[in-house]
Amino acid sequence: MKTLVTYLSQTGNTKKIAEAIYDVITGEKDIKEIKDVSDFEGYDLVFVGSPVMEFNIPKKVTNFISKNVAGKNMAFFMTHAAPEGFEAIHSWTSTIEDFAASGNFLGTFECQGELAQPVMEMLEKSDDPEMRGFAAMVAPGKGQPDEAHVQKAREFAKEIQAKVQ
Repeated sequence: MKTLVTYLSQTGNTKKIAEAIYDVITGEKDIKEIKDVSDFEGYDLVFVGSPVMEFNIPKKVTNFISKNVAGKNMAFFMTHAAPEGFEAIHSWTSTIEDFAASGNFLGTFECQGELAQPVMEMLEKSDDPEMRGFAAMVAPGKGQPDEAHVQKAREFAKEIQAKVQ
């Protein structure tokens, strides 16, 4: 079985989770940034990772999945600034299953990542009180994903790989 771990990462949060997943995958495997992958051809299992940006999965990622997932075993992982258990995360990311519908969607992993400093500053200075409130809510996420999140990502990867072996 050959596995691909591919990801989009701007601050390093999603890359950190991608590397944790890659480390525990057994068998033949590759890890590549999405920009370096043209398709999923030759892979039996694909993990696709992305940050949540502007309260959604980036179009670049959803378009890439839609074009390439047909007939593939696929799992998704993401990082976001919201604290664990924040309900709105599901509304931001629930469409990933729709984009992966032509494949065999095996699951999703999500965890908090540290918000990029320029974005944090923009939110803190916003005229919108809701955006300032969001900045205050995500501020404790500094240093995320931590080792506990990395370990959960490893466990997720093992569970997903076990589903296709």
